[in-house]
Amino acid sequence: MRIIPEEDIEIKAIPLVAKPPVIIEYKIVMERKISTYHITRADGSTRRYTSMINLLENINREDLETIWKIVKDKYGNTRPEEGYERVLWGDLKVMFEPDIESEVWRQLQGHGVTIWKLFSLCGVHFVRFKNLHIFLVVDKVYPLTPVIIKMMLERKLQADQWNEMCYQLLKLMMKQLRKQ
Repeated sequence: MRIIPEEDIEIKAIPLVAKPPVIIEYKIVMERKISTYHITRADGSTRRYTSMINLLENINREDLETIWKIVKDKYGNTRPEEGYERVLWGDLKVMFEPDIESEVWRQLQGHGVTIWKLFSLCGVHFVRFKNLHIFLVVDKVYPLTPVIIKMMLERKLQADQWNEMCYQLLKLMMKQLRKQ
């Protein structure tokens, strides 16, 4: 048996999970009558997403918060005039800065829930009603009425895989329902 000095041993670390470079910019680009989100990362790579749902299926929570920061830095609390910019700003504002007095919550009344889906990667759940939709961060409490929560629970939560986040979301909805 031969003893090798410590300084002669080379260890190459292999990361188990590579963290994607930080998002530095977003653009909404019109391509053949379809608006797409172009997300650019610090390494220069750009990905296109055809919808908010497509975006949420492919980014993590940190990326989502970065996009919100970029949008907020660009517009502040002033609602943009442009169509898709306004939609993105509105969806993110409701997600991260829910205003109890907002018209959004009153508009939900009287609409049936058609889909309730969880995007585990970014920690957002999506509720589609007959005529509108809303994106909600899993760990925030929103001013949802008992009627809406019951409709969500009756529709059943859709998720790519059942995990702890699914159970925590269901627990939060049940707690909110009992509280009201």
